[in-house]
Amino acid sequence: MDYNERLITSAEKAGNVVCMGLDPVVQVLPYDDLDDYSRICRYAETLFSAVSGAGLCPAAFKPNIGYYSVLDRPREGRFDGSRALAAVLDMLSSFFPGIPVILDSKRGDIAKSSLNYANEAFCCWNTDSVTVSPYMGTDSIGPFAFPGKGMYILNRTSNPGGADLQNRLMLDSVDEKEQYPLYMAVAHTIARWADGNPGYGAVVGATNLKELEDIASYFAGKGISMLIPGVGSQGGSAPEVMDALRRSDYDVRLARINSSSGLTHPWKKAPAPADWTKACLNGLEKLISEASL
Repeated sequence: MDYNERLITSAEKAGNVVCMGLDPVVQVLPYDDLDDYSRICRYAETLFSAVSGAGLCPAAFKPNIGYYSVLDRPREGRFDGSRALAAVLDMLSSFFPGIPVILDSKRGDIAKSSLNYANEAFCCWNTDSVTVSPYMGTDSIGPFAFPGKGMYILNRTSNPGGADLQNRLMLDSVDEKEQYPLYMAVAHTIARWADGNPGYGAVVGATNLKELEDIASYFAGKGISMLIPGVGSQGGSAPEVMDALRRSDYDVRLARINSSSGLTHPWKKAPAPADWTKACLNGLEKLISEASL
């Protein structure tokens, strides 16, 4: 089964296209009497048990590696963050079998270094897909094309600063009077790379709806998956994203609409409320209803 088939199967199984970001901010989590490793693990197990027990299931999970590796102190022989990420990944396999896991690491380097990063995601962490940067081109992206695995290439990101480069106008190489933004040039390049290569996808933010719709229209029918961050605290709207995808004739089963802190610690600041699991479930249930098939 290739990665696109896994996306479609898991979307149909879950009945939605929600991606739950797993970016633990340790200082605001419950169980402040525990060390970082134990705190993340107990929090994750309690959350996953509550989600599963409520009959809810996102269609993907996305841990950002930086939220875990920042807790490591390798020169002191401490790897609390890496151990916690390994435990979280094991829990996901147990609680939500068959649901894809995206390692958000935004890697990208020259060929041999990129292959190391690909092995990090797919062999060390055994995740299903990874986020990568396209800036260094073909030989940087190619090593991530593992059979059965996926990659999401940064295309039009959700952060405000993304416009600094991604919205720069370029002259068409054929008709030098026509201009188009860099993010569309990246979309065209992704489509070329993806031709005959299932597993290539794009990161396209929910905070720039017209741009998302333009990219989705271009990707429609090309078998290119989309990871769509920016819903929730960044201001994106899941119903508007779903409407835009459907207007574009894009297969929504290949999309994953991501929310992170809005689902996992919506209280934002310490201390966590006594009914913190209820707050998480309410947010997840709402997003699932908005991003259902």
